[in-house]
Amino acid sequence: MAKKHLFSLNAPANWPIRRKEKTWVTRPNPGPHPLKKCIPLTLLVTGILKYAKTAREARNILKNNEVMINNRVVKEPKFSVGVFDIIKIKSTNESFLLFINQKNKYELKKINEEEEKLKLCKIINKKILRKGVIQINFYDGRNLIVDKDSYKTGDTLILDLEKNKIISHLKLEKNALVYLVGGKYIGNVGKIEAITEKNGLQPSKISIKMNDRTIETLKEYAFVINKELKL
Repeated sequence: MAKKHLFSLNAPANWPIRRKEKTWVTRPNPGPHPLKKCIPLTLLVTGILKYAKTAREARNILKNNEVMINNRVVKEPKFSVGVFDIIKIKSTNESFLLFINQKNKYELKKINEEEEKLKLCKIINKKILRKGVIQINFYDGRNLIVDKDSYKTGDTLILDLEKNKIISHLKLEKNALVYLVGGKYIGNVGKIEAITEKNGLQPSKISIKMNDRTIETLKEYAFVINKELKL
């Protein structure tokens, strides 16, 4: 049985909690995102959206079918919400995109009705099923069957959430615009200048041009995004 709570001091550093005031904090259920890369839905409602002051108030909001995550109603208070998940509040008709800023804190970007239908999904794995059927596995636990093996691990697909259809394919390659989801430069956006593939024990790395400087980080931290997305 999964533990219901987590010591505040052991919670991810980017959670909006007062660690010295509270001993415990809600632990997200196992789900689309790992513990270190998500925030429980109740904490998002209370600590970031600030639509409730307590976890009890947040649970009441969820019971009333008020919150949608990626185009579906979610009532589970411990549901794990992660980077580039889309949150919609039905009563206010507001939609938001969750991301991590350059200070390593969760932040919400308000988006419009067209943007709320489209989701950025990074490919983390591919599988060949029976009869040669190709299944793509995304970072958020989502899977998709595709007709052609034209997608690579590390690429990003923009999905239409209503039709579960691929709208655009963003390749992880030189000159691609990427958002960093981990490491020292988390939350930064830049353009890829070079990719150095794995060599022995050395992991794959990328060089990224950010404003007036070039930095190097792990390739796995790169999340390809479209140029229209402003973070």
